[in-house]
Amino acid sequence: MKALVLKEYMRLSYEEVAMPEFGPADVLVAVKACGICGSDVHGMDGSTGRRCPPVIMGHEAAGEVAEVGQEVKDWKRGDRVTFDSTIYCGDCEFCRRGLINLCNRRRVLGVSCEEYRQHGAFAEYVAVPQRILYRLPNALSFEQAALLEPFTIAFHAVRRSLVTLNDTAVVVGCGMIGLTLVQAAKLSGFGRIIAIDVADEKLVEAARLGATNTINSGNVDAIEEILRLTKGIGADRAFEAVGVGVTVDLAVRCVRKGGAVTLVGNVAAKVELPLQIMVTRELTLHGTCASAGEYPACLDMMTRGAIDARSILSAVAPLAEGAAWFDRLYRKEPGLLKVVLKP
Repeated sequence: MKALVLKEYMRLSYEEVAMPEFGPADVLVAVKACGICGSDVHGMDGSTGRRCPPVIMGHEAAGEVAEVGQEVKDWKRGDRVTFDSTIYCGDCEFCRRGLINLCNRRRVLGVSCEEYRQHGAFAEYVAVPQRILYRLPNALSFEQAALLEPFTIAFHAVRRSLVTLNDTAVVVGCGMIGLTLVQAAKLSGFGRIIAIDVADEKLVEAARLGATNTINSGNVDAIEEILRLTKGIGADRAFEAVGVGVTVDLAVRCVRKGGAVTLVGNVAAKVELPLQIMVTRELTLHGTCASAGEYPACLDMMTRGAIDARSILSAVAPLAEGAAWFDRLYRKEPGLLKVVLKP
């Protein structure tokens, strides 16, 4: 089969590779669409340590069942499916608690690190356990379904934040995850949603998707503007969707006493934390990782049009052209948000 392989850092090759092997409880999926995640783009240069070459990246995908293992009963050839990016065991203590994203044997599609190598979906076929499959409604295109995973991450993050009706939320960073967080916050009961970025075009999109206020932190003092909007109190909740020191610091400083910060971005391995502010304001800090059961709800919301995926989709391109699109995303081409590749 053909696949887009990270051969070495900063070099992707579209080439022939062996078909994936699959076990008796696995399903072989013919990939019809796979989104380029920001983690793939950052992983391409080796900065995250989570995409060690050689590896086939890609975890935001949808397709059709091509073959099933002998123990698979609920799926057949031709079924339209999407799947979780997390491969969980279903048996460990955390899986039994419903914390499948914290599974002791957790693997992520398209990730290659010290612990494991799990080839992903930038390929014609990918093999996945039947337990992580979800049936795709006919009303959703494969391209739309390839955008589902970022929404599950956003809703999981909001669920972690203990929302109170009509709270004020700040979303720091309006890339793909930030824009899904804006939509998740709106649907979860936040009354005011303040979006922060340094790119005006991203802020325009955030406003269209539900942000009540936008702040370009490159032009104004974001903290002062948030205090003005909240009558000097600060935001109730902040969602940090970048993952670097300066934006984490901003997220912590913008919330009120007794407020909470949810860290979603995950680029830098370490960041400085304003500890005295955390302690003296009695803030709550939430980490959030992937998703844990949000797929069915997000599938339903996307099918009903309650969440908007189409406007975030910048381009659909052949997998053979993937290296060029990765390069454009890596260079942060203006106006380019989400690219979906089709084998």
